[in-house]
Amino acid sequence: MSTIIRSSSTLETVKRVGTGLAFILFPLAFILTFAVHPGLLSPRFLGPQELILRAHQNSLLQFGHVLVTLSTGLLVVVALKFKTLLEGRSAGWAGLIGAVLAIFGALMLAADKGALCLTMSALDTLPEKEFAQFMPGLLAMFSKSGWLVLLWGLLFLPVGFAIQAVALLKTGALPRWQAILFLIGVLLVGTPDGVEIVNLSAAILMGVALVPYGFQMIANRVE
Repeated sequence: MSTIIRSSSTLETVKRVGTGLAFILFPLAFILTFAVHPGLLSPRFLGPQELILRAHQNSLLQFGHVLVTLSTGLLVVVALKFKTLLEGRSAGWAGLIGAVLAIFGALMLAADKGALCLTMSALDTLPEKEFAQFMPGLLAMFSKSGWLVLLWGLLFLPVGFAIQAVALLKTGALPRWQAILFLIGVLLVGTPDGVEIVNLSAAILMGVALVPYGFQMIANRVE
């Protein structure tokens, strides 16, 4: 019996620490990724060709996109944790609906970075003359032609988290200041490409809100 209890206790500790790390690492990954985007202080909306040329041979930017791709799993953990916090409260349904939307958006974000960004790293290994021959195909991809239109589903990510943030604020399941900063952050983080200074500011707000909570969770000081 004692072995079973110890095993259960260890499992709960691993789950708590892992969830706390998700709250810490995902905003930090977003901050780093947005910080390495070129033209931060010269914001302007970019078209598909400009996005392609910006990413071409930019290994630091591509590394940032790899971090975002990997962090989508952390987003799922955060959404499920918020759902759990809201269960049994007046906003329980909001927690569930927000989690479903956020997780779907996270999956689309992973698909977006995989299709549009990681692909660039492979094509960058080609000589410039051969790379130029892929430009029509890249333009079709970055314009989200065909079934790639589904990638717009990544917008459900901030929508789902916004629903959860409002519910957390309403119920007090998360301290008021953290819920407000998180809400502002998720509403701004989906700003279109080319204006990453806004996205960076949003990621910082989310970091200020969530990183302390993650450390508190690891220390077992919060629910």
